[in-house]
Amino acid sequence: MMMFMIPMSIIPMAEPLPDVPLWIRGNGLEILLLVLGAMLLTRFAAWVRAMITDRIDANARESDAIVRSEAAKHRAALAQVLTWTALVIVYVITALQILDRLGVPITGLVAPAAVVGVALGFGAQRLVQDLLAGFFIIAERQYGFGDLISIAGIGIPSGVVGTVEDVTLRMTKIRTANGEVIITPNGSIAQLTNLSRDWARAVVDVPFPPNVDIGHVSDILRQVGREIFADDALHAQLLDEPSVMGVQSIEVDQIHVRMVARTLPGRQFQVGLALRGRIATALRREGIHVPIELDTSEPTDMTS
Repeated sequence: MMMFMIPMSIIPMAEPLPDVPLWIRGNGLEILLLVLGAMLLTRFAAWVRAMITDRIDANARESDAIVRSEAAKHRAALAQVLTWTALVIVYVITALQILDRLGVPITGLVAPAAVVGVALGFGAQRLVQDLLAGFFIIAERQYGFGDLISIAGIGIPSGVVGTVEDVTLRMTKIRTANGEVIITPNGSIAQLTNLSRDWARAVVDVPFPPNVDIGHVSDILRQVGREIFADDALHAQLLDEPSVMGVQSIEVDQIHVRMVARTLPGRQFQVGLALRGRIATALRREGIHVPIELDTSEPTDMTS
């Protein structure tokens, strides 16, 4: 019976198992420190963002303006975006360092990553679109934290009005007057109306019977404007005295006389309500009855 001897060089030798205690004291400890460092940087970034936002709020409260300035809104939105970008960079670098400590060849992942990147590029076009749109929103200062805006886009063709609570490169979060929170991807915004940019305008169209004395009712409306401008509670929200623009439209059964008031950003709704109430009271005191559809027309944003 013949025995065949296989050379030892042909037999594959199993790689020695790593020394677990030594690995824990070396790479394992480094991985733990990397994770803890990422967590600390996250906390630090959140603290810096909160400090910047609190300082912006404190400056706004100390000033005479009721609403934030455009620069303050932009700084608040920019702080949000920079914090979000910094955290993404920290997480990516931490993940790469952990893979290196685990023995995964990072250079060998370049080719597969390129293939995965191309595949994700086709599937993540909407994400890229959102990020680019968010970049231009921040760079062009289209709106910022605290602005009152109207958004129309995919899924919301009629538009929705709300106050901006958060702006990132990917999405915009607004809160409506009913307390609803609406989150819209930036790439889905087709039309944007900023109702609190620089200054706004409250518009009231007052309907009168066709036989009314236009000069007399115009004098009544001017007196209402002077009273509102002299009111301490409303004076701070007005940029100048409300004015009577004259006859806006003539119909078969009524004539519309328009009255406008320039207000601070975002205050056109409160001023419009007060103006409408004062007009109704003044006309009733003069014995002039107007139709019940005395409404404040849609406030118009006017940018300088």
